[in-house]
This record gives sequence, structure tokens and C-alpha cells, in this order.
Amino acid sequence: MAKCEICNKELKFGIQVSHSHRRSNRTWKPNVKKVKAIVNGTPCRVNVCTRCLRSGKVTRAV
Repeated sequence: MAKCEICNKELKFGIQVSHSHRRSNRTWKPNVKKVKAIVNGTPCRVNVCTRCLRSGKVTRAV
């Protein structure tokens, strides 16, 4: 679900630390959008992170 098909960016795990220093597990999800893009000359829907969209690694189909 939360994985970029271009750069393989996916979930990251870590620890959330409160003000009183109680620790609990948490996750960071990448900002992934479902976009109609041109892959191998044909338009299809792919899950792409916004960093790949901004940098031009993906050409969007109109």
C-alpha cells in the first residue's frame, strides 16, 4: 500500500518519545499518490511518492 513503485520508498519504523519520556512504537508513511503515468509507452496507474513526481522521474499521462 504505502510503497513507491519508482524508488521503493516504504514504511519506516521508530519510537515515539513523549514529554515524560514514555516510549511507544510508531511508523512514518511516505506521501504516496496513485497517478496515471506512462510506463513502457502505455498509460497505467502506479503508486508514486511525491518526491518522484516533483523531480520528474515520472511522466504523467494526460
